[in-house]
Amino acid sequence: MLPHSDACERNKGPILEVLRREFAGCTHVLEIGSGTGQHAVHFATALPGIVWQPSEVAGEMPGLRKRIFNEGPSNLRAPVVIDVAETPWEVRKVDGVFTANTLHIMHWPQVEAFFAGLPAIAKPGTVLAVYGPFRYAGDYTSPSNASFDRMLHARDPQSGIRDFEAVDALARQAGFELHADHAMPANNRTITWRLAPPD
Repeated sequence: MLPHSDACERNKGPILEVLRREFAGCTHVLEIGSGTGQHAVHFATALPGIVWQPSEVAGEMPGLRKRIFNEGPSNLRAPVVIDVAETPWEVRKVDGVFTANTLHIMHWPQVEAFFAGLPAIAKPGTVLAVYGPFRYAGDYTSPSNASFDRMLHARDPQSGIRDFEAVDALARQAGFELHADHAMPANNRTITWRLAPPD
């Protein structure tokens, strides 16, 4: 049986509608933290002009490999192992990066490592798209997100919903400029940045 996430099934449609626009000029997208592979299969199938490169930490690879082998279209590459804290990442340069529901699971040093690792694999103009919940000016966007954050902290004190301002600062340090902040169902966001051209 393939791994399954109900959340992926619920959010893959709305996310795709954003990615159709944001990744319109992209040809090669790296997904960090592909999980069950449901997003990777759905997006690669719907965006045949993009080569989609899924990735995961080593412990999550068996289920991901199985789904991609069984369901993946021709533009969906075999998954590669990426631990964001271990550089260099063994991937070719890309012009798009996508990650969903990862920043609140990673510990903050891993979030920092994720952004710090981007410049080495990003072509000029690369689009970065991050899906998940965020806080703004220290406030939650809904009571349900506040409850979700308490659950995350109870399970792992180093995880939790991240402040948009702190994440945006990391993106800017990596050379990315904020492009758009899309409201999504279930009080989530899809935020996109673009790699600024060199001076």
